[in-house]
Amino acid sequence: MNNDTPKIKCDFIVVGAGPAGIMAAIAAAKRGLSVIVLERNGMIGRKLRITGKGRCNITNNCDFDTLIENIPGNGRFLYSALRSFDNFDVIDFFNNAGLKTVDERGGRIFPASQKASDVAEILKNEAKKYGVSVRYGMKVKELMTEENDGIKAVCGVVCEENDMRFYSQNVLIATGGKSYPLTGSSGDGYIWAEKIGHTIVTPKPSLCALECSEKWISELEGLSLKNVVFKLCDGNGKQLFSDFGEMLFTNKGVSGPIVLSSSRFAALNDFKKLTAYIDFKPALSIDKLEERLIRDFEKYNKKQISNAFCDLLPSRLIPIVIKCTGLNPCDKVYTITKVQRRTIAEILKNFKLHIKGSAPFSEAIITMGGIKTSEINPKSMESKLCKGLYFAGEVIDVDGYTGGFNLTIAFSTGHAAGMNIKKTV
Repeated sequence: MNNDTPKIKCDFIVVGAGPAGIMAAIAAAKRGLSVIVLERNGMIGRKLRITGKGRCNITNNCDFDTLIENIPGNGRFLYSALRSFDNFDVIDFFNNAGLKTVDERGGRIFPASQKASDVAEILKNEAKKYGVSVRYGMKVKELMTEENDGIKAVCGVVCEENDMRFYSQNVLIATGGKSYPLTGSSGDGYIWAEKIGHTIVTPKPSLCALECSEKWISELEGLSLKNVVFKLCDGNGKQLFSDFGEMLFTNKGVSGPIVLSSSRFAALNDFKKLTAYIDFKPALSIDKLEERLIRDFEKYNKKQISNAFCDLLPSRLIPIVIKCTGLNPCDKVYTITKVQRRTIAEILKNFKLHIKGSAPFSEAIITMGGIKTSEINPKSMESKLCKGLYFAGEVIDVDGYTGGFNLTIAFSTGHAAGMNIKKTV
């Protein structure tokens, strides 16, 4: 570093201009602190702008208990942060900043414009309004720390560009996880935290599609199913996850809301002999479904078996189901025996898939794992190992289901950090 390089000092340095980082910056700046945000990209919220297929599911309007239930990854760690700034505070924040929102199915909150970019622009404008200095193209390469009387404390960061240094007694790491790496989520935050002495719970892709072993799976690519039950079981048949809703077949496996939510449990079990079961007709018991089959088979009695399911299943699914039953699709419907009919009903209620893996980080919505929560103060998000070092958002080992819960985590933890920074300059 050139000795003539000026020392840039402030009360609070935020590394990462995603939802957690910018919310922290705004919260601190509102309290009169000087804040600098260092962002490696050329814009605020690059990943935020593509969430929810470009629509951005900001949060959810559920009650507090439901909110916690939808954060299976260390949700209890977030009690204090969420009590101080919950999902309704998130809604109020954006509404008061001029963003109109709408409620959709399952309590999901979206911008009325249906544009994720509008959410990012609101955060950008609020940061500017309160005097936050956002510096783009700044890739941080290391943290600066000092030690006094055995107590480690942060004192600033070093950027790659000419070893440029920013000094502060308060630094927030809000660099995200490893999902969507093209948006800048490279996992750097884990490296810096580990050097300080923090434990990193192995990051894994989550809220991602699952890959199946069945060779015919690609034949169903693009087929969407509604009102089905998707169940995930381990190698011993123990149920790991079950949910009702929508799913989608891909060229390698399955995706869609209920599948995405199951992916964290698949990852936790390292995909060892996992099986999934789809109930195509959850509203019907197996006996009622068999009664339905009797009526349909009577209706199409003299037709080929391949034509007997047209009132019951999507056309693309029919040949696959018939293949799984072992029946000859060219045989007549009247040849189906009582035992075979029961087998068909059982397959429709428990359509089996073999899960072999998940989509990579590049296709995962979020990261499961990260900085161990027991090493972070749950009220302030400050490190218990290094004074003045804070963490927020996806870099922490917390994660939720789809439905706006992960952005709620980001906003809440960011706000908690921003509210607990002390003025030092």
